[in-house]
Amino acid sequence: MALYCKKKREAAMKDSLAPGLEVFFQYQVPEDRTVPHLLPESAEFQLMPQVLATGFMVGLFEWACIQAVNPHLDWPQEQTVGIDVQLNHTAPTPPGLTITITGILVERQGRKLRFQLMAHDGVDKISEGFHDRFVIDAGKFTAKCADKLGQTPAGG
Repeated sequence: MALYCKKKREAAMKDSLAPGLEVFFQYQVPEDRTVPHLLPESAEFQLMPQVLATGFMVGLFEWACIQAVNPHLDWPQEQTVGIDVQLNHTAPTPPGLTITITGILVERQGRKLRFQLMAHDGVDKISEGFHDRFVIDAGKFTAKCADKLGQTPAGG
């Protein structure tokens, strides 16, 4: 009887993808990133103030981390996906102000990355917390999504 072991593909992440990696990102908030634009079909959102929507803010944190990590991956075959967000949103930011996100990669466990982050709009600290990302093989991930879609009634 032969015993076969399937070796898992090791990520090609560079050694430079290590705790201490710094995140720095800036973004000027346009009007179409305010609450009424988050889900235009929501009548409730249409009545909300024209301030940066929390959903868009989370996207900015993701974008900041992606840009910090990509030089340390075998891009575009390796990419990262967000797997956890623990952020507050403590101050409103009107359009025209620039968000500055700073942070640091505080932990790497295999392909899981944990960032500690903070955002400021030039007047107030608007958010702080943690964001976790996971390094994926983009081809395998896309294939898995296609397979999942094929398993749903009428493709979705």
